[in-house]
Amino acid sequence: MSDRSVPRKLRNRKRSKRRAIFCPTHGTYLDSVSQKHSLYTDKAAHLRERGVGKRAAMLLVANSQTVLLQGEWLEQFWCDRCQEACWYHVRKVDKEYFLRPAPRSLWEQATGVIHPEGNPSVGEFTRRQSRAQGKTQRRDFAAVLGR
Repeated sequence: MSDRSVPRKLRNRKRSKRRAIFCPTHGTYLDSVSQKHSLYTDKAAHLRERGVGKRAAMLLVANSQTVLLQGEWLEQFWCDRCQEACWYHVRKVDKEYFLRPAPRSLWEQATGVIHPEGNPSVGEFTRRQSRAQGKTQRRDFAAVLGR
């Protein structure tokens, strides 16, 4: 039987289907509003939590500085019913997605994200100056300028 004799709706769909990710509160489809941020780990305990054996986890961490956590990432989604965008820890098992609000501890394991409290290597003075506007900057530098 040729492809043309089969009705169009029964042929394989060429385009990818929408990911089946639903709002945990309302059960409606969620729209992604950010890129995926992969998660990594440098501790064998994190791998053990995900079902890797003790010896295999120890070897993986010993052989490489960081290990990519397959099927896990952080992503921001928009819910039409909630009318807000939220960050979620997404876990894909087979073809099913499991969501939970992204805990602060996972942000330290993600790539390409900004640290929630700002860059830890930047001093308090520099952080304050970057946010300051107008007179506060002049006041802080008055002692340096001798005014």
